[in-house]
Amino acid sequence: MLGRSVYRGAGKRRSISFSFDDGPSEGSRRLLDYLAAEQIKATFFECGMNVARHPAIAREIHAAGHEIGNHTFSHPRLCLRSPGTIYSELSQAQETIEAETGAVPTLFRAPYGLRWVGLDAAQRRLNLLGVMWTVIGNDWMWPAQRIADLVLRKADAAGIICLHDGRDVQPKPDISETLAAMRRIVPVLRERGYRFETVSELLRPDLAI
Repeated sequence: MLGRSVYRGAGKRRSISFSFDDGPSEGSRRLLDYLAAEQIKATFFECGMNVARHPAIAREIHAAGHEIGNHTFSHPRLCLRSPGTIYSELSQAQETIEAETGAVPTLFRAPYGLRWVGLDAAQRRLNLLGVMWTVIGNDWMWPAQRIADLVLRKADAAGIICLHDGRDVQPKPDISETLAAMRRIVPVLRERGYRFETVSELLRPDLAI
């Protein structure tokens, strides 16, 4: 098994989830300010190495009521890695996130979306559900308008949007295009009647919300 995973929410209500990979980073604070102003709760899939680098920012994300997921410790490509290495990446990230924020992730996203033999066993051992996406914004390489156009074209009910508040484990990443794209995406989705939920909220059946 390559790792049990979900790609979208469990219901049909007009809700959608923003998820952000690779953080925390220096730019995460500006994203937090925007999400707070818009009253949006999101899910952050964090790298343990970045949490260790920016523990205060990781704590701010958690304190703001956002959900924190596991995105491995060092953001490796898991393909061709041994089961032991895969487990170590997940467990080290899990330990670092809990130690620095108090949050115990229950969700996991594989770097680059690449899953491999041994991942399912590691997820089960750590009680982590894999989360993929319905649309990924390519925000690490595209300008804001192109990111927004793609996300808005593919966004749908119970969808999970994948963006990034870091760039793997690079220090001081530039996430300005991601932030600019969010300012274009959110108002349009609101006009279309969407509400925003964390991934865990989105995974609940319609009657649970």
